[in-house]
Amino acid sequence: MKKIVTAAVFAILLTPLVYLAIVWQRVPWQVTMHFNIQGKPDRFGSKDELLIMTIVLVAVSALIYLLLTNIYRIDPKKYASENKTRLKKLGMGLVVFMSALQCLIIYSSTHNNISIGLMLPGLGLFFAFIGNYMPNIKPNYFAGFRLPWTLESEDNWKKTHILVGKLWFAGGIFLAIVCLFLPAKPAFIFFISVMMIITIIPIIYSYRLFVEQKRSSKTIQ
Repeated sequence: MKKIVTAAVFAILLTPLVYLAIVWQRVPWQVTMHFNIQGKPDRFGSKDELLIMTIVLVAVSALIYLLLTNIYRIDPKKYASENKTRLKKLGMGLVVFMSALQCLIIYSSTHNNISIGLMLPGLGLFFAFIGNYMPNIKPNYFAGFRLPWTLESEDNWKKTHILVGKLWFAGGIFLAIVCLFLPAKPAFIFFISVMMIITIIPIIYSYRLFVEQKRSSKTIQ
């Protein structure tokens, strides 16, 4: 089973390179390398630059996957081994998302058109996927909301990540649905705004929880 999973991850990682190889003859010598907030091209490069970028992104995806699946070996926290399966699933989800994103980039670059209508909803679903696993991640130094006060208290970590899980799952689904129907610029602004909200709220919550716990401990003493 382990070999099958490894082979599947390896195949998904290489999908963007395979896709680029298939369309290589149809790729123009000048391709779009960057799009503005309105989804219009604002920087161009050669097809060789597109190839190099794809190789680099595949390598980065592979490194992140290897890091997530091997964190338990180097994490000094006592729950390191319990996070092994959860982080492996997160790593696989990341590989799938990154490969899909790269294929979209290749398509957009070769057609001089980026589909914000697909990219932002996809990002929303990815955050919903992460949110689904957040409540089950045990304290560690590498993944999750690794704030000084969450790392200091297991209770703070647990409560914060339960909130993060709910916000990111609901927020991700909400973003996926809304961004699917908005024009490019409003969709981008809406996406950034919602992401800031569902990220800042847990930070404030965890800090207030930290302050309350500190006051409680002083009262008991």
